[in-house]
Amino acid sequence: MLYTSMENPKIKQIKKLSQKKYREKYKEFMVEGSHLVLEAYKTGYLKELILEKNEIFPLPVETNYVTNDIINYLSTLESPSNIIGICRKKDEVTEIGDKVLMIDNIQDPGNLGTIIRSAVAFDVDTIILNSKTVDLYNPKVVRATQGLLFHIDIMTSNIVNLIPKLKNKGYKIMGTKVTNGKSLKSVEKNKKFVIIVGNEGNGLSEEVINLCDEFIYIDMNSVCESLNVAVATSIILYELDKWV
Repeated sequence: MLYTSMENPKIKQIKKLSQKKYREKYKEFMVEGSHLVLEAYKTGYLKELILEKNEIFPLPVETNYVTNDIINYLSTLESPSNIIGICRKKDEVTEIGDKVLMIDNIQDPGNLGTIIRSAVAFDVDTIILNSKTVDLYNPKVVRATQGLLFHIDIMTSNIVNLIPKLKNKGYKIMGTKVTNGKSLKSVEKNKKFVIIVGNEGNGLSEEVINLCDEFIYIDMNSVCESLNVAVATSIILYELDKWV
């Protein structure tokens, strides 16, 4: 079907997916561009294709067509793609793996997206976001993951309540800290572990700090006081991936 009016109820509903409250209401989110659409399709999350008229992108899902004006209206990109996918949200995680990454109040979408990519690259089993972290389905987060959010278990939880439960199951809880921590190179191995990374400006929250078994930091020269949280997380996950 070809949609030509921005006032069409279906088009209005898709447009609402740019807002978190409607993504939560409809349990859907939008991806843009062939790469993200294909990743969503391959992992079973793609529900519908929205294509600019005359565009050809043959996938066996419901496909509708729109005018260029509507593509521009729906898109969150400066240079809109003529391929949009409507996806269902990821399945709820019921089991937590041995290698866990917790996110405590990260706010920048690009940082969260990069961290998710690194978590997939370095074999993290489960990512756990706290409720104050930027929305996983924020369009900028989705783009920054380059589709890898579809390839890892991700859940949102009250991490302050969850950490003691994981401790009781034998997980080692390691927080990241620039000062008063243990060098990443000297951390003792543990089969089951949780790495917790914190807010860009404030680091870990006080409640989380009080629950950590130990703190780790990355050795670097004195000229550099700290690293971007996504860069630091990537380095940590790379090093810990060597434990296996």
